[in-house]
Amino acid sequence: MEAIITVSHVQKRFKQQVVLEDVSLNVTAGTIYALLGANGAGKSTLLKIMTGLLAGDQGQVTINQLPVTENLLQVQRLFSFSAQAATVDDVLSGYENLVLIARLRHVGQPKAAAKALLKQFDLLQAKDKRVADYSGGMRRRLDLAMSLVGDPEILFLDEPTTGLDPTSREALWRTIQTLKAQGKTIFLTTQYLEEADQLADNIGFLRDGQIVATGTPAAMKRLAGTDQLELLFATAALCQQARLVLDEFKPKMVDTTGLSMPLTEMVQTTSAVLTALAAADCPPVTFKVVTPTLDDVFRKLTKAVS
Repeated sequence: MEAIITVSHVQKRFKQQVVLEDVSLNVTAGTIYALLGANGAGKSTLLKIMTGLLAGDQGQVTINQLPVTENLLQVQRLFSFSAQAATVDDVLSGYENLVLIARLRHVGQPKAAAKALLKQFDLLQAKDKRVADYSGGMRRRLDLAMSLVGDPEILFLDEPTTGLDPTSREALWRTIQTLKAQGKTIFLTTQYLEEADQLADNIGFLRDGQIVATGTPAAMKRLAGTDQLELLFATAALCQQARLVLDEFKPKMVDTTGLSMPLTEMVQTTSAVLTALAAADCPPVTFKVVTPTLDDVFRKLTKAVS
């Protein structure tokens, strides 16, 4: 499938500070792309350039094959942008916020559109409640609902779950996954590794203004190494005996009673290890397979420049 969003060699500096340096990425239609990075990495700056809110110094962004800077009004009809801080009016009710946006976007039957979105985001019972009295999760759901007024093809979400409790965060994740299932293309920035792992089809790591790694969550985890087989033994003596028995598998001591070794082929290696231990009469108490996480990738990429 063709990329619906293309970022090519974008650069941006503020005075002497380089914020973005030769950033390139592609987003396929109907997928979720998560841009990961610590605070100050340049995520929000890139998002503003992609949506035409800020001009880059060099490079180009195209959306649906249209250069953003040269076709801004036409391109902006294709997407909606939800910033870090919810852009809702606290004085108005949720229903009034949605009706207002629907009218500003010239949506036919704005009241019906507002009620449909309130129902979709489980806010119908609070439709007449002032937004000032909404919880953080309700505000973010309303903000996302407002982003969908006019049925845009693409959603740009800048750290959509920042400040939410775990329950509200998981609820918003489900909403984002539903939007993807409806065919939306979603580009989101986040500093939550679990969020990217749960949601994204593809991930980019932004560090010091550069994309330092990109790929699927599974591919990114491979950057941190292979799966590991961890074995726990009843005594330190059995662990030492097992270490000698498994020498060909290159085991490492985890602690006095634990071993860890790389799993190049999960089933075959695990089977061979357990068979060798049983034959040597030093079976483990328990074993488990440990898969690298995005946290491991993040630590590795950060360590590379520390």
